[in-house]
Amino acid sequence: MIKSLFRVSVSLGLIGMVLGIFMGIRQDFSLMPAHAHLNLLGFVTMFLSALYYRAVPQAAASRLARYQALISIAGAILFPAGIACVLLGGRDRFEPVVVAGALTVLLGMTLFTAIVFRTGGSARATAAETGSGS
Repeated sequence: MIKSLFRVSVSLGLIGMVLGIFMGIRQDFSLMPAHAHLNLLGFVTMFLSALYYRAVPQAAASRLARYQALISIAGAILFPAGIACVLLGGRDRFEPVVVAGALTVLLGMTLFTAIVFRTGGSARATAAETGSGS
């Protein structure tokens, strides 16, 4: 799961950068909100969650973490894609996609918050108890 999160996050980051370069070349920045959400949700947020899962293996081992990763990936794709479609003139047809994407992102972050609250500090506490902490 961690490897998948890293791979998906850097792939979405690359797509976001290519979109940004494409907008710059065309001098048409109308898709900037989609570009920003793709980079923030697709690259930054997922990459950070993968780093957390790598640092706290017990968090990654939970079944909830797998669901969180899948939901976050879906939201990181659905939300910016919906925004782009709305910006390209499909407001009536694609507004529900934006709402569904936003709610999916919110659910993914809610699950990640629960995982962090369950496991936050656990690795540090274990290291301190065994004397291997800093």
